[in-house]
Order: sequence, then C-alpha cells, then structure tokens
Amino acid sequence: MDIMQAMRARHSVRAYERKAIPQEVAAALAAETESCNREGGLGIRLVLGEPKAFSSPLAHYGKFTGVENYFVLAGKKSQDLSERAGYYGERLVLCAQALGLNTCWVALTVSRRAAKKFANLSRGEKLACVVALGYGKTQGAAHKSKTPPQVCAAEEGALQNGGYPAWFERGVEAALLAPTAVNQQKFLFTLTAQGKVRAEQTGGYCRGLDLGILKYHFELGAGKENFGWEN
Repeated sequence: MDIMQAMRARHSVRAYERKAIPQEVAAALAAETESCNREGGLGIRLVLGEPKAFSSPLAHYGKFTGVENYFVLAGKKSQDLSERAGYYGERLVLCAQALGLNTCWVALTVSRRAAKKFANLSRGEKLACVVALGYGKTQGAAHKSKTPPQVCAAEEGALQNGGYPAWFERGVEAALLAPTAVNQQKFLFTLTAQGKVRAEQTGGYCRGLDLGILKYHFELGAGKENFGWEN
C-alpha cells in the first residue's frame, strides 16, 4: 500500500485486537518516528505494549478498547508545536496505515499523565496529542464529508481560464480525506493571486493540530513541487 492508498483507506478506529506489533513493523515505525523528530524538531515517542494510558475512565468514555500501543506527540514548548505535531503525526499515521495498522487521534479521552510517564517526557517538553495504534477490530468507517467548493477559494486574478489548477484541486481533495477534530472540517484553502496557497482554520477544536494534518494531506495531493505556502 502506497501513501496515497493509505490516505484513502485510513479511518479512525477505537477498538483494537490484543495483538503485538511484529518486530519488523515496530522497527519501521521507530525509524519513521526518528525521521519525523529530526525533520520537525520534535520529541515524538513510540510506546508499545503499554495499556495503562487507555485504561482510564476517560478512555472508556471515549469508547477505546484494547489499546496497548500509541504515539506520544510531543516537543519543546513553542507557538507552532501543535501544528508541527499535527503535520508529522499524520505522516506517522499514514505510515502505520501503509504497514497494515490502524490508528485514532486522541486529544482528550486518554490519561495524559500516564502517556507522559511512559513516554518519559523531560522537563520543558509538552504533550501535544496521542495517537492510538494497533490492529483494529474493524477498519473503521468513512464519515460524511464537505465538498471541495465548501473548503476552497481564490483571490481575484488567481484563476486561469476560470478554473483552479489541477494540482490545487488534488490538494483540496486530499485535505478532505484528513481527520479533523469531531469531523468538523472547518478549514479553507485559498489560491492567492501570486499562485501560492493560504491554509486557514475557520473554527473548531484542536486548531493547530488540525492545520498541520491538513497541510500534510494537501501537500501529498498537490505535490510540494507545484506550489508554496503563503507565510
């Protein structure tokens, strides 16, 4: 399964089989985690065989069962930590999907205290989010989605022959496959008159995380070589 197939196949899963992740799969996840940390300036940890973070009343409230593996998305406190955690966290999510695993982004219904403990976070590091990981009892299900016209716009003079560039359309379609907090999809991608792309959130929860996830999906669909982000 390649990364684009993984993007289309991935759905949130909350119930997992109590099945260990094979050594070779764990090694691939660890290598990708190391790459994400190096490139993103993060301190993401892969925690395996640890059930306590998802054994709390909060986890039960979130209907999580069988979770014994997870990513702890963390890094030194900074203004853009959440966005970077979302961007590289989604890269790990799609890597896991391509390796035959299932995942779920978890912002609140997890014992953050236990996750911090077992990830061995150091002083000065902040936990941004947790991602449940493992072999799902199901493959999850797709949710109702907005349409491209609802989440994209263009500045005056940006369109050519009355339409969006093909790469922009592919980027928006990929962004609509991205997970967002409670599936609100409150975002907007705007093609600027200079041919760049402006990514914005229009409300909702977990805004920094969602923005990073959305940008990663947009880049995969559009191709990073075809555009630049507006600062």
